[in-house]
Amino acid sequence: MNIDMITAAAARLEGHVRRTPLLSSPFLDQIAGRRVFVKAECLQHTGSFKARGGWSAVSALTEAQRKAGVIAYSSGNHAQGVARAAAAHGSPCVIIMPANAPAIKIANTRALGAEVVLYDRATEDRDAIGLRLSAERGLTLIKPFDDAQVMAGQGTTGLEIAAQAAARGITNADVLICCGGGGLTAGVALALEASAPGLRARPCEPEGFDDTARSLATGQIQRNAAAEGSICDAIVTPQPGDLTFPIMQRLCGPGLVVSDDDCLRAMALAFARLRIVIEPGGAAALAAALFHGDSLQGDAVIAIATGGNVDPDTFTRAIAMDT
Repeated sequence: MNIDMITAAAARLEGHVRRTPLLSSPFLDQIAGRRVFVKAECLQHTGSFKARGGWSAVSALTEAQRKAGVIAYSSGNHAQGVARAAAAHGSPCVIIMPANAPAIKIANTRALGAEVVLYDRATEDRDAIGLRLSAERGLTLIKPFDDAQVMAGQGTTGLEIAAQAAARGITNADVLICCGGGGLTAGVALALEASAPGLRARPCEPEGFDDTARSLATGQIQRNAAAEGSICDAIVTPQPGDLTFPIMQRLCGPGLVVSDDDCLRAMALAFARLRIVIEPGGAAALAAALFHGDSLQGDAVIAIATGGNVDPDTFTRAIAMDT
């Protein structure tokens, strides 16, 4: 995995993904005590940065692989990214999703033409299910983060951030990234290393599911004790990836940990001040920027709002928070 793969992915993604804006608000700056810029990947196709990795991975397959079909597992955002890319390339698509994933994500994935296979996140192993079905049906497995082409697609977010930061005169800042298995974090870190070395990637995770922060602190991959229990479903993963962790270990600053309530408050503020909708897992980076400033360096911070696929009940709960 290297910068050349990211630039190649950027060429394949041209015209198929959106160049999302870098937003700001003086009200958020005041709360954070520094300038806050929000990379609004919630405005991406399928409502998440995962559209990048999905398109990168499917477009890199051989014609025979695309004809046979693809399979992926996801709580919803990777599912939609892969399903969209598969449909555009005429590929059959199977998505393995937890039965308790947000209903909107399951519905959207089916609407994109994928066959959805549900599983129990607490008692079943999605990796085992994916390997079994891929072998039985001859499908190519596209992992949600520990896949080089997926990481390359996610890394195009970092190329955009580098250019947008330079246009605003930002040369030194922490770039906060909502982190599950680390595909986006690792990809962005590689892109920043090549294009904006003064910008430092930092993973952000929910309390109780801070496997990446603990792994970075100890120097060895750490696993979460629980498989569920946070509203930040999009970034609840067992542990960092074998491909993603070495990159994060080399290039990232210390991990940041936020509470579910922090994320709900960040969602409310993003809606009130930026007029964007973010899901809980997609708000972890903004939550860290707004409420954990003592852990940051510099007079500016960039937070990636990674997704906006949130159920109405959860969003209503968020905007009812006292902001």
